[in-house]
Parts: sequence; structure tokens; C-alpha cells
Amino acid sequence: MRIARLLSGTALAVAATGALAAPASAAAGGGLEIHPATVSPGSTVTVNTTACGAGGTATGDASAVGAGPFTLAPSTHPEDAVGQFKVPPSAQPGTYEIVAKCSGAGGPATKNKQVAGDLMVTVTSTADAGERQQPHPKGHVKTGVGGALGPDPVQTAAGVAALAVAAAGGTWLLHRRARGDRI
Repeated sequence: MRIARLLSGTALAVAATGALAAPASAAAGGGLEIHPATVSPGSTVTVNTTACGAGGTATGDASAVGAGPFTLAPSTHPEDAVGQFKVPPSAQPGTYEIVAKCSGAGGPATKNKQVAGDLMVTVTSTADAGERQQPHPKGHVKTGVGGALGPDPVQTAAGVAALAVAAAGGTWLLHRRARGDRI
């Protein structure tokens, strides 16, 4: 019984390790890498892939986020195609799929191969948050006085007098009650 538990625990650990390692190896095998993966509207994004082979090019599509098509060209790294696009300032927060389709320049095996990656747009990116300073409010707070009191000093004096009479009357009633007089 103890050996069965040990073997099943080992099998689960191996399966979990394999499941966690699978996405990393899939990205290394020619997925679409997006840097930075989390951006704010107006940022420039760099996209690269090894899926198109050595000297391969691709046409990228960032229309999901509103940026439209862009080109991935061979880079100085072997078998890497790199491109850039700018996230429009009007982009809404969310996760968007960015797609690239290889041309035949990298060889017949890569022609029309399509790869994709996710781009997350946030209100502020973590890189921009450290660089931006929060604006400080300036000027006077315009709260107004309310609808009952206006700029007329006579109305203001009448309101203050009414409050004073109410306070005096309340004090007089409490004083009578404390002496034991019937009200």
C-alpha cells in the first residue's frame, strides 16, 4: 500500500512537471514572443518568432488591439524574425491575440505557418507606473453654500437668528424639565 502511494505521488509529480514545462518548450519551438507582454495604451511592442526559419519573414496582425498589420523581418539573431507595432492610445484594457503568418522565405516548411501570442493592455503598465508622477490638485474647491443661503446678507442673518431662537427655546425646555415643571 505504501509503495502504491509513493509511485502514484511520483507519477503525479512527473506529470505536473511535464505540464508546466510544456508551454516553455512550445514557445521556444517557434511561438510568437511579445515584449513587453503587458503594456499601456500608446506603448510600442516588439514581436519576434523563430517559426519562420533562418532568413524568414512574416506579416503580423495586431488589428485585435487596433494597431493593424506590421512586418517581421530577419534580425541579427539566427532564425529570428522581429517586428514592432504601437498600441493605439484608444486601446481598451484586456487581453488581445497577436498573430503572425510566415512567408516562404524561410523555406517550404515554414510557408503560411501561423503563430500567435497574447498581449495584455492595462490602464497603466508596471514600467510606466514608476516613471509617472501623480498630478497634484490646484486651485480652490468650489463647494458652494447650498440652495438655501445665497449671497444676500439679510437672508443669512435671518437664518442665523432662526437657529439661535431654536437653540434658546430648546435650552429653556430642557431647563424646565430638569426642575420638574410640567410642560
